[in-house]
Amino acid sequence: MSLPENRHQGKSRLVVISGPSGSGKTTICKRLLEVPGIVMSVSAATRQKRPGEVDGEDYYFLDKDEFARKVENGEFLEYAEYNGNFYGTLRSEVEKKLARGLTVILEIEVQGTRKLREGGVEALFLFVMPPSPEELERRLRHRRTENEETILGRLAIAREEMDMAHLYDHVVINNELDAAVEQARGYIGHGDFGYEPRTETAGDESDPEGEA
Repeated sequence: MSLPENRHQGKSRLVVISGPSGSGKTTICKRLLEVPGIVMSVSAATRQKRPGEVDGEDYYFLDKDEFARKVENGEFLEYAEYNGNFYGTLRSEVEKKLARGLTVILEIEVQGTRKLREGGVEALFLFVMPPSPEELERRLRHRRTENEETILGRLAIAREEMDMAHLYDHVVINNELDAAVEQARGYIGHGDFGYEPRTETAGDESDPEGEA
């Protein structure tokens, strides 16, 4: 799939960022937005809105019937089911931002990345990895926002997601937030579109607070 041309400075760039829940990917994405010209694509989701989240800013919160209608109408660039809820990237949301010459970040599930790869979508694919399974579990429990069943479900999904890191151009092990953000910025500014993942370790600590 071809992307709209950047009318101002060459070609627009689509950047896909994934990682297990608790890896710090959402925090990294938010920090990347401090760079001029980088914006987020707001995804649609059927999960319940969390305290402090704003519809249209954090997600477009849809019920499952409305989400299904948009799937039938071909309105999603990709969509996936995660832990009982559906998440998707609205085609119009991405295209209008790329047409403005912006770098657009998609924070999506691994299932969605597979669909983008299969569809030939041109993008830079980044995978954020936790330093260890033990640290991932510690981060998830530290949130204190989910019950035991949900946490165990997220950990099971995380193991499957980490096995799919080969779908991505670069893999960053997020030990320290600032280092991981700088590494991601470097890839966005100078990364290539190859398919062989490169695993890099960023620091030795992490601050995943605020990750969705």
